[in-house]
Amino acid sequence: MVNLLKVQKTLLQLLAKAAGLRLQPVEVEPGTIISFWVPKEKAKSRKNVLTNKDVFPMGNSVDDENLRKEVKNKKERPAVVLVHGFATDGLVTWQFQLLALTKKYDVYVPDLLFFGGSLTSSTDRSPRFQAECMIAALAGLGVERCTVVGFSYGGFVAFKMAEIKPDMVHSLVISGSLIAMTDSMNESILETLGLESSAELLLPETAKGVKALLSNAMYKKLWFPNFIFNDFLEVMFSHKKERAELLEALVIRNDDASVPNLSQKILLLWGQNDRIFRLQLAKDMKEQLGENTSIQIIGKAGHLALLERPFRYNHYLKEFLATTS
Repeated sequence: MVNLLKVQKTLLQLLAKAAGLRLQPVEVEPGTIISFWVPKEKAKSRKNVLTNKDVFPMGNSVDDENLRKEVKNKKERPAVVLVHGFATDGLVTWQFQLLALTKKYDVYVPDLLFFGGSLTSSTDRSPRFQAECMIAALAGLGVERCTVVGFSYGGFVAFKMAEIKPDMVHSLVISGSLIAMTDSMNESILETLGLESSAELLLPETAKGVKALLSNAMYKKLWFPNFIFNDFLEVMFSHKKERAELLEALVIRNDDASVPNLSQKILLLWGQNDRIFRLQLAKDMKEQLGENTSIQIIGKAGHLALLERPFRYNHYLKEFLATTS
């Protein structure tokens, strides 16, 4: 029987190409490759993989200088980087945002490590390492300034990117995420959801587990036949060992948590009925981050507000981008 999720992923790749994007793997260091969907003008057609030497040309040859000028001349539109959450890859997560943004912005859609086509031989599983890889890959693609939009797990990575490289990340949009996941916060969320561990929710072993994940992430309880959940399980949950390690590395001790001094303009774009990262957490975070942070609430939407109510989500997102570009 045909796996409908595989068919959907093929269709989403066609949608991305229709929106003017092309797949560009980037080697940020030996053994670490980040898979990116990038504006077709920025893709390096001469090679399948943009290598470490391409990303960080160190020489001063005429060819090097011409490459720098070529990249610089193509940077005409504001760049927007869409960083996905834990259950799916970039294209699946942001499928309803691509066409809404690519008309006015250079849109970059990465797959985080151990999602989609992104892999590493490094043993570092921290959000900081993910952020460093994103920054290195974007630099290699010629991105100097961008707005980073982070959803769920991608929000933790986005905050780290803004902290590490504020001259590159000039504004942030965060949906359903936190600055950091502390021991106490993790325990509180798991208790609310009635779970023993994050892996129980985010790395389901059965179709029933996938159903529970979607039930907790969505405001509306939609019915799907069981084979859809089995298809989802087959396609979306590879690299389980490494992803379990990502979840372990996400949680830090309460004593190690701090609020970074971020100068960027930040939008917290939240589903009013998010059961995983509840709205009060967003309101508390707004107070912690200060006057440069605003919040927009999407009614009748849960954790997956960007998929449940994409028109409203895109309205607030484009409104924010218009003020920061």
